[in-house]
Amino acid sequence: MSGESPPSPLPTYVYKIIPSAPPSPIPDFYPLSDLDRQDGFIHMSTARQIPITSSLYFTEFKSFHILKLRLSNFPQESVKWDEVPGTNGCPHLYGNFGAKDVVDSKEFIRADDQTWEDVFRNEAWLE
Repeated sequence: MSGESPPSPLPTYVYKIIPSAPPSPIPDFYPLSDLDRQDGFIHMSTARQIPITSSLYFTEFKSFHILKLRLSNFPQESVKWDEVPGTNGCPHLYGNFGAKDVVDSKEFIRADDQTWEDVFRNEAWLE
C-alpha cells in the first residue's frame, strides 16, 4: 500500500466495522482485532467506503456493528490514507482509539436477499 493524500475536505467521521457489539462501556483503549494487530494499524473506512469494505470483507456476515469515530480526535500524522483498489484511499489509524473518540455505534443487519450495498443505500447514519 502506498500513502495517498488525504481527501479534501477531510470527512468529519471515520468508521470501524466490528463483527459483534462493542464492549459496554467502551474502554479507553479499544482492543485491537487480530488483523489490526498483525498489520500494525487500525483498518477504518469513510462513509462512502463502508458498502465497498462490507462487500469485500464481510460477505459471510448477516450482521455487524459499526463504530463512528470523530476524525479530528486523532493527530493528523497518525492517520494514513493508504490506497486500496476502488476506495480512493482508506484511512488507517496508526495508534488506537477509545471511548473519547467513539461518537456512536450501530448494528446493521442484512436480509438473505440483500447485498451490503442494498443495506447502505441512502443510510443517513453514515455522514
